[in-house]
Amino acid sequence: MSLNRRAALTTAAVAALTLGFISASPAFAQSMGEKTVMVGGAAMYPSKNIIQNAINSKDHTTLVAAVKAAGLVDTLQGPGPFTVFAPTNEAFAQLPKGTVETLLKPENKDKLVKILTYHVVSADALSDAVKKMIKDDGGKHTVTTVSGGKLVAMMKGDKIALMDENGGIATVTIANVKQSNGVIHVVDHVLLPK
Repeated sequence: MSLNRRAALTTAAVAALTLGFISASPAFAQSMGEKTVMVGGAAMYPSKNIIQNAINSKDHTTLVAAVKAAGLVDTLQGPGPFTVFAPTNEAFAQLPKGTVETLLKPENKDKLVKILTYHVVSADALSDAVKKMIKDDGGKHTVTTVSGGKLVAMMKGDKIALMDENGGIATVTIANVKQSNGVIHVVDHVLLPK
């Protein structure tokens, strides 16, 4: 191989690597019109689906493990639209000791699926739309989840809060994390169905 050809291939390879790195950066995504939101130290890209983004958040490793154990990866990579109220690792840590480990066992898959789908709504509900529904319904709006359970959305100061069927409350800490197949709202507690 000639020296010129080798130099040209090396230059092309370096350029490709550099462009690959740049295209993966949040600054490049924003310059291309893709507004990212940082969640768990990672940029969430509106052009990626819920799973593609969630696996990069260091605050959602427990949720991702649970979604995998429940066999819901393909569903949440589907077209949606989905609104996911995504509990953080800290939210899962607030459950009684051993709960997460027990739920991740194969024999508890049905219960895990019910809990996880209780955090999902078949809609693309941004916070302004949810706030309007709360206001229009006199301060509380009932939401039916994919599991068939009910959540009650309300305001807690200027933040959206959700009450589960047991009276537990989760507050949206990061709203409107847009995805290609819906939206994620990060919450600070795990919501539990009856």
